[in-house]
Amino acid sequence: MDKSLELANMSRVQQFVLLGLSTRPDIRDVLFAIFLTLYLLTLLENTLILYLICSHSELHKPMYFFLGNLSCLEMCYVSVTMPSLLVGLWTGPYNISFTACMTQLFFFIVLIGTECTLLASMAYDRYVAICRPLHYLLLMRPQVCLSLALSSWLGGLLVSVAKTTCIATLSYCGPNVLNQFFCDVSPLLNLSCTHVALTELVDFISAIVIFCGTLLVALASYSAIGVAVLRMPSAAARRKAFSTCASHLVVVGIFYSAALFIYCRPSRIKSMDLNKVLSVIYAVVTPMCNPIIYCLRNKEVHAALRKTLHWP
Repeated sequence: MDKSLELANMSRVQQFVLLGLSTRPDIRDVLFAIFLTLYLLTLLENTLILYLICSHSELHKPMYFFLGNLSCLEMCYVSVTMPSLLVGLWTGPYNISFTACMTQLFFFIVLIGTECTLLASMAYDRYVAICRPLHYLLLMRPQVCLSLALSSWLGGLLVSVAKTTCIATLSYCGPNVLNQFFCDVSPLLNLSCTHVALTELVDFISAIVIFCGTLLVALASYSAIGVAVLRMPSAAARRKAFSTCASHLVVVGIFYSAALFIYCRPSRIKSMDLNKVLSVIYAVVTPMCNPIIYCLRNKEVHAALRKTLHWP
C-alpha cells in the first residue's frame, strides 16, 4: 500500500523547467529581438494572405482555399511555440505547469499533423490542375475541398488526442528539466521514469501514418507533375509549371526533413541541441517562408495586393 502511494506521488510532477533555446545571457537579447521580429513578420504575412483571399473574388479558387487554411494554421502554429521561446529568451529557464505543458503539446501535435495533411492536399490540387486540367472543376469542387480541409484538421486532432494521452499518463519522477523551448515529445519521453515502449509505439505508428503517408501522397503528386511538365510542348509553360512546383517542393522538403528526423524514430532522441535546431526550422522558419513561397510570388496574389494598396 505504501509503495503504491509512493509511486502515485512520484508520478505527480506539478511543473517542468524549460531551458529555452539558449542559456547564454550574452546572446539571449539578440536572439529575442530576432525571433520577436520573425514572429510578428509571420503573423503579418499570413494575416495579409488571409485578407487578400477573403476580400478578392478572383482568389476564391481551390488552391487559395487551401492556402487560406495553411495561413490560418501557421498563425496558430507559431502562436503555440513562439511565445514560450520568447519568454525563455527574455527570462532564461522558467517553470511551466504540467497542465500547461500538456496543453501546449496537444495543440502543437494537432497543428503539425494538420499541416502535413494540408501540404499533401495542396500537392494533390496542383496535380489535378496540371495533369487533369479538363476535370479540375469536377475533381476539386467546393465539397471536395471542404472535405479535404476538414479531414486534415480532424486527422491532426485524432492523432494529438492519442499521443498526448499516452504522454500525459506517463510517470515523471524527476528531474523535471526540459532541454527545449517548448513542450515537445522527445524531451518529455526522456524525462519519463516508466516504461515508454507503448508510447513510443503510438508515436512511431502515428508518425508513419501522418508524416510518411502524406509525404508519399505529396511525392507521388509532384512526380506525376514532373512527368507531365516534361511532356509539355511549350518551353514557357514548362518553365512556369516547374517554377511553381519547385517552390512547393522546397517547403515540403524542409518541413518533412526536419519533422521526420525527429518524429519517425521510435527511440528517444539524445542530441537535444540538434533537436532544438530542427524544431526552429519547422516551428519558426517554415511558417515564415510559406506565405512568401506559396503566395507572394504568385501573380494573382500580386494583382490582388496592388488592387488593395491602389497601386497601378
